[in-house]
Amino acid sequence: SKLRKFYVEACDDGADDVLAIDRVSTEVTLTVKKDVPPSAVTRPIYGILGTIRLVAGTYLIVITKKKKVGEIFSHAIWKATDFDILSYKKTMLHLTDIQLQDNKVFLSMLSHVLSVDGFYFSTTYDLTHTLQRLANTSPEFQEMSLLERADPRFVWNGHLLREFAAQPEIHRFATPVMHGFITMHSCSINGKCFDWLLVSRRSCFRAGVRYYVRGIDSEGHAANFVETEQIVHYKGSKASFVQTRGSIPFFWSQRPNLKYKPKPQISKSVNHMDGFQRHFDSQIISYGKQMIVNLVNQKGSEKPLEQTFAKMVNSMANVMVRYVAFDFHKECSRMRWDRLQILMDQLAEQQDEFSYFLVDSDGKIVTQQEGIFRSNCMDCLDRTNVIQSLLARRSLQAQLQRLGVLHVGQRIEEQADFEKIYKNAWADNANACAKQYAGTGALKTDYTRTGKRTQWGLIMDGWNSLIRYYKNNFSDGFRQDAIDLFLGNYSVDEVEPASPLHVKKDWKFLALPIIMVVAFSMCIICLLMAGDTWTETLAYVLFWGSASFGTFAIILYNGKDFVDAPKLVQKEKMD
Repeated sequence: SKLRKFYVEACDDGADDVLAIDRVSTEVTLTVKKDVPPSAVTRPIYGILGTIRLVAGTYLIVITKKKKVGEIFSHAIWKATDFDILSYKKTMLHLTDIQLQDNKVFLSMLSHVLSVDGFYFSTTYDLTHTLQRLANTSPEFQEMSLLERADPRFVWNGHLLREFAAQPEIHRFATPVMHGFITMHSCSINGKCFDWLLVSRRSCFRAGVRYYVRGIDSEGHAANFVETEQIVHYKGSKASFVQTRGSIPFFWSQRPNLKYKPKPQISKSVNHMDGFQRHFDSQIISYGKQMIVNLVNQKGSEKPLEQTFAKMVNSMANVMVRYVAFDFHKECSRMRWDRLQILMDQLAEQQDEFSYFLVDSDGKIVTQQEGIFRSNCMDCLDRTNVIQSLLARRSLQAQLQRLGVLHVGQRIEEQADFEKIYKNAWADNANACAKQYAGTGALKTDYTRTGKRTQWGLIMDGWNSLIRYYKNNFSDGFRQDAIDLFLGNYSVDEVEPASPLHVKKDWKFLALPIIMVVAFSMCIICLLMAGDTWTETLAYVLFWGSASFGTFAIILYNGKDFVDAPKLVQKEKMD
């Protein structure tokens, strides 16, 4: 468009307000419809995600497609499915070739983050808060705009909206967007209809990809922190059960180094207790009592993490924080998934004590959830999701009985239709969380979907593990940089001549893989084209074989240098 300003019109009936964004001065003001030039080309957008500065100047990011997920208490909930990144500047002539190229890379980073499934918004409902938090608010809170009252942990475009946040009069043009997963189903048991919802909110503090972001930062924010809320709505009564997952909350890292499972390293140089305590202090403020469910292996490379976690909970000696460790892989080895009942029995009393949130049809609070299960494995994806779905089902059982949907003695597991919806929804939740953190779908979802571990499930897990391996080693640096740019952990400096994107690679990065491929090919050729004598053939094969094996060993030894590492934010100082 050739105009000097972008104009954003509100589509509510009778609304005359128009947002004018000056493309030169970047100033944002309110105006009215009659001020929009008649020559303006119009197109529909569904929300403003925010603005960001790149090498070429400022860009406006807007939502161009949306899909209705359903309604929460008659508020429409949308999934943003397509976005557009619009340049304020009308030309790129002011840039050098290198700047143009950098700008392109930064734009592709933004497009990458926006292409990951799971951005949700509502223009009338506050998606970032649990029912319990919303029920315990003040009248002043109700008056605030959605942007002001949203929980900053779960607003993924908080950084992009910072200019908007500074001007209260334009708040209603800003759409807070959450990242995670939402599903809603109208269900029926015993002929009684109720709505069942699952909402997972991904924290934008210490966000990132699996191997580059582990543990906590100095503020106590845990990696891959997700709050999952299960909601039931029946005849005006609402019940909710909240759980959290998050990386093991001290300083540790597990940088990719070409090995299938890099060894986790616990940092030796820092005081873990500070961050650990900060983490749990903020969790207790948000959720009350904490029941940690640690599902990592208690032998091998994961063992020190389990031991350290147990030791730290002990020495923190906070009555609000309890700890249970359950070696998921050992207990459920050889497909013995029925053994998860051992853990459920262990947690039952605690779960009854924590209860759930319930408000009746008159809006009176009947019970509050007094504490929370904080589950983790290494990635907080596959094992964690299985346990969360079991805890949530046990809570749902109690809620549906209390609401009179289930008769005394009836069990959810026996309700075949609902059970199918339930299991698939939790498996979809696992998949969404895994795609956002590890880059591929979750493992073990065959168990979540069917309640059985299948051979086909194992094959699919193998395939997903292979893709995870490739992505973690060869494309995750880019993914991490993209998230850091989007969330404002890295700001593009327009005057800085040397961009961090250009890191000169050493000769060995090209030479070694080429030598390895050549040597391996020669080894095969010598096998196929035999020499005059078998000793000669053997000598050739051994020579080329050992050459290829030798270079492979050198590459593995220097694994850290060969992977695609993040360039924008040095996570080392945070690890």
